[in-house]
Amino acid sequence: MSMRFPNLAGAFVLKGAALLFAAAGLLAGAFVAQAQPMIGEEAPLFAAKNTRGETISLEALRGHPVILEWTNHDCPFVKKHYETGNMQKTQRALVEAGVTWISIISSAPGTQGHVSADEANSIAASRGSYADHIILDPQGDLGRLYKARTTPDMFLIDGDGTLLYQGAIDDKPSARHSSIEGAKNYVLAAFQDMQAGQPVREAETKPYGCSVKYAF
Repeated sequence: MSMRFPNLAGAFVLKGAALLFAAAGLLAGAFVAQAQPMIGEEAPLFAAKNTRGETISLEALRGHPVILEWTNHDCPFVKKHYETGNMQKTQRALVEAGVTWISIISSAPGTQGHVSADEANSIAASRGSYADHIILDPQGDLGRLYKARTTPDMFLIDGDGTLLYQGAIDDKPSARHSSIEGAKNYVLAAFQDMQAGQPVREAETKPYGCSVKYAF
């Protein structure tokens, strides 16, 4: 009596194909979730607690422009902008014009710039920061969402939630304090274009500074 065996080769082929399609779907989903924020499109939404324990939601801030500033107090490039007062001057001008300024620290535990909430608040106070909120992002979720690369790395979002500017704070990629003089402030220029109701002329520039100290 002959015995019939199932077509195992065919079953393995079908199962393998199914797994490949499933993997492709997962990869496609991951790609969409991690897509680069695009100028002129909706900024990635987020909700996170600030250093005072309050939940800050980008959706809840609709109606007001928002600046996101990635920072690391020990980074020489960040120090340049704070020790010369350039960052505070930029913060004050925009906050007084109705912008919500959010400083974000994505340094992982054990890396340069990692601080507790109390330490972050103390540092901001000692520097005279005008930031409305400071968000700690030690796992790097918010930094990766925005593809933040350096400290500083700046993002301007209008009241409709549209990303208008992304990149460097100015056109002098140096840690020297003297480089502030004569530098073009891209963030102020972008905000002025927005206020004038015209497209941001330099909407995307290459950020410079220390690498964001993500956890890996």
